[in-house]
Amino acid sequence: MSASATAPRFEIQGREVTFPVVVRRATSGAATFLVSAAAARRLVPVPGIEVAEVLPGRALCSIAAIDYRDNDLGDYNEVSVAFFVRPRGEARGIPYLGAALDLARNRLGTYIRHLPVDQSFTCEAGCAIWGFPKTVQRIDFEYGAQRATCTLFQGGQHALTLSLARGGGRALPDARMTTYTSIQGIPHRTAFTSGAEGFGIRLGGAELTLGSGPIADELRSLGLPKRALMTAWMESMHGHFEPAEKL
Repeated sequence: MSASATAPRFEIQGREVTFPVVVRRATSGAATFLVSAAAARRLVPVPGIEVAEVLPGRALCSIAAIDYRDNDLGDYNEVSVAFFVRPRGEARGIPYLGAALDLARNRLGTYIRHLPVDQSFTCEAGCAIWGFPKTVQRIDFEYGAQRATCTLFQGGQHALTLSLARGGGRALPDARMTTYTSIQGIPHRTAFTSGAEGFGIRLGGAELTLGSGPIADELRSLGLPKRALMTAWMESMHGHFEPAEKL
């Protein structure tokens, strides 16, 4: 692996990765759930980062399924399990209302607990460059006119199936967001920008089925499966990722 201080460059499996890392097209859906903040805190071990409470004792967990079609890191499938977080000590505004407003304005960041993918190159790149918790697993997508279904297998066993309502006619303007990771025990943040066409958002709209294995067990510890608070769909998403920076 090699990197320049002024223009980071990484060599992964004999291929050079430069910044920004661009996503030209992907299809993505995400379901967001209200979960126990205490249970979420046990799954967010990064120093300097805290789970954002949007209601007393309640936090937000997002489960997303992404079908990357045209991406600098390849054409691959991905599942994300993430929590909404903020740097510890950051101004919060009015309790709970401040967190909700920050969420609506894209001011809350995310901590990704699990990020399985189905190809080795993006797995190695994600781990080495950003500290993303990627592993290589089987991930299947099925598309219908009204719904899309993503099934994740962990270690060869069914871990979860997420069925999401499809559709949306809005354009989502590019927005800058932040995700937090730990690289060799040091907290880092990564800025990324994302926008979409065919965007839709609705209350509920998701069906989650859990199987077996560590990911399923952790989701059960959060009180899942349950009704989703909301579901978002992006038929054609684009964006780009910057290098990770120390927090």
